[in-house]
Amino acid sequence: MHTMTTVVTDDWTLQAKCRGLRDDLFPEPADQKRVRTMCYSCPVRNHCLAEALDNRIEWGVWGGMTERERRQLLRQRTDVTSWTSILVNRSGLQAMLDSRSMPQKAGASQR
Repeated sequence: MHTMTTVVTDDWTLQAKCRGLRDDLFPEPADQKRVRTMCYSCPVRNHCLAEALDNRIEWGVWGGMTERERRQLLRQRTDVTSWTSILVNRSGLQAMLDSRSMPQKAGASQR
C-alpha cells in the first residue's frame, strides 16, 4: 500500500509585492524610506515585518520599516516575545493593548 503525504506550507513570501525584485529593496540606509513605500499596499506586510522583528534582521526594509525604525521598536518593546503572534496571528494583539490600557496600581512608578 502506497501513501502520499501532502505538505502544506504557508509561504507568505510567494505573495510579497517585492518578490522577484533585485536587491534594490535592501538599499543603503539613506534610501530606505523611499523604498519602503512599496510595502504599504503589500498583502503580506505584517508577515514580513514579524519575520524581521522575530529574527532580529538588521538590514533592509521589511514590512515597511527601515533598519533604524525596527531597532527603535525592539528597544521600546522588549516585553514582546513573538511579533508573529501580534502582527500575523493577532492572538497577542488584544493582550498587548489590554496591558497598556490597564490603570496602574496606586504608588506604582510610571515611565
